[in-house]
Amino acid sequence: MYSPKFSITNKILKNIGIIEAAREVIINAPLVPAYEKKFREEAIVRTVHHGTHIEGNELNYTEASAVLKGQSIVGRDRDIQEVINYRNVINFLDYVATGEVSKGKITESVLKKIHALTVEKLLTPEQCGQYRKTQVVVKNSLTGEVTFRPPPAIEVPYQITDFLDYLNSLKKDDIHPVLKAGIVHYELVRIHPFLDGNGRMARATATLVLFLENYDIKKFFSLEEYYDRDATGYYEALKSASIGDVTRWLEYFTQGLSIELTRIKEKVQKLSTDMHLKEKLGGKQVFLSERQIAIMEYIQRVGYLSNEGFIDLFPKISEDTVLRDLHDLMKKGIIKKEGRTKAARYILR
Repeated sequence: MYSPKFSITNKILKNIGIIEAAREVIINAPLVPAYEKKFREEAIVRTVHHGTHIEGNELNYTEASAVLKGQSIVGRDRDIQEVINYRNVINFLDYVATGEVSKGKITESVLKKIHALTVEKLLTPEQCGQYRKTQVVVKNSLTGEVTFRPPPAIEVPYQITDFLDYLNSLKKDDIHPVLKAGIVHYELVRIHPFLDGNGRMARATATLVLFLENYDIKKFFSLEEYYDRDATGYYEALKSASIGDVTRWLEYFTQGLSIELTRIKEKVQKLSTDMHLKEKLGGKQVFLSERQIAIMEYIQRVGYLSNEGFIDLFPKISEDTVLRDLHDLMKKGIIKKEGRTKAARYILR
């Protein structure tokens, strides 16, 4: 049976630690439904745009967003169809994650359906959701360089069966969900079971793994944006795994998710601060500088800010400047001061 070869390095452990911490903040954030809906919609647009753009789609973010809203744009028919298709793939992932399909497992029929939706109207009906019959090569879409050669077409059904047997034999605590998703991503790219659309299919299936493992993180994230913005690093990391050891790939994969979730965590924390302020001030709007927002987030996290904390929070800013920001926050009725001189502590009013 298939068995992945990798080591748990310090880099992987560090990335998983960052991911877990960010996930905790995100899933426990006091977001109102309207904001949660907005975050999910943004994640869908980013996933669809970057997931197709890395494969050569010429639509920009705004154009992809317009297509998803059903608006007409000027663009290549193929590019527009790719965006529509990938949105359909995301809808299917949600459906599979409910357990209505294949009891929540990743099966051959699920893989084939993801592929069929990915390439609908782009390949012939006979090629949609059907394993390739010919040899193909994996190329870097930016440089055209051959990254590696997948196994012969005749081996595809057997390798897919072997891999899925391994995947579905795993118990919940056998492997961390993020590592499991990373292995799925790489292995489906390596086998390259279909004639075209394998990258999108592999990334979508990796996302599905996280959904099925209750690691969807409110569906606020997009794996694709990180890869699209670092396409060279993405292809190099995939290429490194062709030697049979996926350690370096998993380092790259976990780093990408840690960066993405950290960005979302910071956005959620800022929004949580804004909501808290609005509640404290009876719905009034207040305008704060970036430093004042950082002060508010610090006080929410720690419970107070003392003079000793200035240097940790703003290592390059003078004490007088921080004090001016604090006095302005007190004047606005947002915080209050307890104690005097150096022993003073600033807390939320």
